Amino acid sequence: MAQHLKGQCLCGAVTVSARAEDAPRLRVCHCDMCQRHCSGGFFSIETEQAGLRIDGPVGVYESSDWAERGFCSLCGSTLYYRTPADGVRNLSAGLFDNAGNGDLTTEFYSDMCPQGYALAGQHSRLSATETIALFAPK
Repeated sequence: MAQHLKGQCLCGAVTVSARAEDAPRLRVCHCDMCQRHCSGGFFSIETEQAGLRIDGPVGVYESSDWAERGFCSLCGSTLYYRTPADGVRNLSAGLFDNAGNGDLTTEFYSDMCPQGYALAGQHSRLSATETIALFAPK
């Protein structure tokens, strides 16, 4: 059974409404761009794309030829990472209280995680090569 999630940016000007599985899946990306954008890994929560609603002053930065990042144009909070080719938005887990009660399931670019921190627990850890192969198969 799906869970309804409601969240907001730091200042509250942007609100988010989405649905996720019973146990929402959290993911973190340690690529160069995510580290620069978030000052650490980008934690996202997997949500259903149908019915996803984002209201408020959203700014968009095209960070590459194949991705863009959404942010609150008032407070700067990270809202999502989006791939325009398929329209999928990966919502920032920090928008939701207690990260939507989700469990960490995957680390992308795990070999690029700064040595100053490590994430505990049993979950998938994909290297840069494995991550690229997953999202850009030849």
